[in-house]
Amino acid sequence: MAGFVLRVKTKSGQKVVNGLIPQDKVSELKSKLAEITGIPVKALHVLGGFPPKAINLNDETATIEKSGIVSGDTLIVEEKPPQYNGERNPDEIGRSHIVNSEKFVDTPGVLMKKVVPADNSCLFTSVGYVLNGKVDPSCASFMREIIANAVAADPEEYSEAFLGRPNHEYCEWILKPTSWGGAIELSILSHFYGLEIAVIDSINAIINRFGEDQHHAQRVFLIFDGIHYDPLYLEPLDGGSIQTVFPVEDENMLLEAAELAREAKSSRQFIDVEKFTLMCIDCKTKLSGQTAAQQHAKETGHMNFREVVV
Repeated sequence: MAGFVLRVKTKSGQKVVNGLIPQDKVSELKSKLAEITGIPVKALHVLGGFPPKAINLNDETATIEKSGIVSGDTLIVEEKPPQYNGERNPDEIGRSHIVNSEKFVDTPGVLMKKVVPADNSCLFTSVGYVLNGKVDPSCASFMREIIANAVAADPEEYSEAFLGRPNHEYCEWILKPTSWGGAIELSILSHFYGLEIAVIDSINAIINRFGEDQHHAQRVFLIFDGIHYDPLYLEPLDGGSIQTVFPVEDENMLLEAAELAREAKSSRQFIDVEKFTLMCIDCKTKLSGQTAAQQHAKETGHMNFREVVV
C-alpha cells in the first residue's frame, strides 16, 4: 500500500500526504494534515470530492478507508474557529443540502436568493453558502488567503496591468476585511474549488460564467446587484433538501437563472451605480457614482441604497 497518496489544497498552496495506508486510523490522517498545514487537529475542516463537501472525520478510531477517502483524492483543508461546533443560529447551521451528484434529480422547485450579510465579504460568504448550505462569514478570511497566495505565486499572470495595482499591493489589499471581491477573485475561487461560478448580473440581465472554459462538471449561482452578492439555491416544492450545486449540462437551470436576471432588471432590483444618483437609505446621504457609493459603504457600514431623481 506504499502507493497511497493524497493531495491537499490549503490556503498556502498544494501539498502531498504519503506514508499512510487505507487501514490507518482517521486520527493518524488528522495528525498528518495538522503537521503539513499547521492547523490544530481540533480546528481541521476537511472537504473532498466534486463539488467539495465536508468529510466527517469525527470518529478518529475509524479507518481512512471507511471514511470514504481513497488514494489519489484531493482534500481541501480549512481552519474553522473554535465556535464552529458550538451553538449557532439556524442560518449558520444550515438546511439539509444536496451536494452529491448522484442525488441530483429533476425535482420541481424555485430558484431563490439567500440574503447574506452586507459586510464587505458578501462574495466570499455567498461562495461558502453554495458549498456548505449555511451562512458562515468566517469563511471569508480563508478565501482571501487563497486568492492572495494564488496572485503572489504568479506575478506574470497577475501583473500590475491586470490587477490595476502592483502585485504585492493587491495581495495586501485583498487580505483586508474591508476589501470587496469581484471578477478576479471569482475566477481564482472557481479554479480552487473546481466549480463553474455563474453570476447573474441584475443590472444588465446577463450571466457571467467564471471557469466556463475549464470544463468543470458542476455549476453554482450567485446574483449581483452592482454592490452586493447573494447566493442562489433551488427551493424544492416538496419542502425537502435545498440544492445549490447543479450539473453544467443542466440547461434548464441556466435558463431559469437567465429568466431571473431579466426579472431582476425589469423590476429594477439592482443598483446602477454608474448611471444614477444614489441615496443611502440609512443616513439619507446622496451619492454619485460607484466610487462614492463604495467609499461611503466602507466608511459607514451602510449598505442600503436606492436610486433618486435629481
